[in-house]
Amino acid sequence: MLTAGSVFREIYADDRAYQLFCSIAASGEDQGGWENERIASLVRDRELAPKIARHGADERKHGRIFDRLMRKRGVGPVDVPDDADYCMLLERQGIGLIHERLKDDRPLTDRDVITYLVHSRVTEQRASEDMRLMVRVFGDDPEIGRAVRMISADEDNHLAYCHEELLRLSAAGHGGYIRELLRRTAKAEIRTHRGVGLAVMRRMGEILGWPSWKRGLLAAGVYGLWLYEEAYGWRRMVELRMPEPRMRNAMAPARADGRQAGGDGFALVGEVT
Repeated sequence: MLTAGSVFREIYADDRAYQLFCSIAASGEDQGGWENERIASLVRDRELAPKIARHGADERKHGRIFDRLMRKRGVGPVDVPDDADYCMLLERQGIGLIHERLKDDRPLTDRDVITYLVHSRVTEQRASEDMRLMVRVFGDDPEIGRAVRMISADEDNHLAYCHEELLRLSAAGHGGYIRELLRRTAKAEIRTHRGVGLAVMRRMGEILGWPSWKRGLLAAGVYGLWLYEEAYGWRRMVELRMPEPRMRNAMAPARADGRQAGGDGFALVGEVT
């Protein structure tokens, strides 16, 4: 039966497909890490800046984890195709803070911060859902199970933090602007996710030698998800709700277990150091 889980397992079983998958993931996480680091350095709110810095440290950590998973398999990163570069494609549509702004040393305005948080709220929704699927498929796998569980927990924390911060800014009088920007960002993300999904499946099909019927079914699945999200599913990306108590203040710099924010706490058996 052709399911998301069966496709992921097929990718996982092939070195070249796994290499491409991890390379795309590592590249996106590294870019997110740099963006959050720059934003943290430009934010005037001294309570928010450490949370953004921890977000960046988490993203860098995830990039390192994907790199280590590739090294353990005996492969290295490959270039990410332009049509599969999720972060770059969103930026080209004016979603989030563009890199030219982040390279400027001027402090960020309130609207700049809202733009960052809205972009993160929408993209972290996707990341949280994707990683929960990965946990369902690979959570018990001896090679990557621990990695996907750790990254999934981090993505849930990032999403909770975005809800909390946007609700705070809404209460401060920015609600109308936040709602408008959330809708626009969600619609752009949905289109981008469709395009990236098709691009990735096309390349996986070439690597894995999928027959035309299988490629067609997978493309239809990507389009089906897009149609659902265009019609209704986008709403889950724009609502704001206060996280449950255990998830509040999720991005406070000091971890409850005393580890420094952003530290890996993660090593792979047989890793080359």
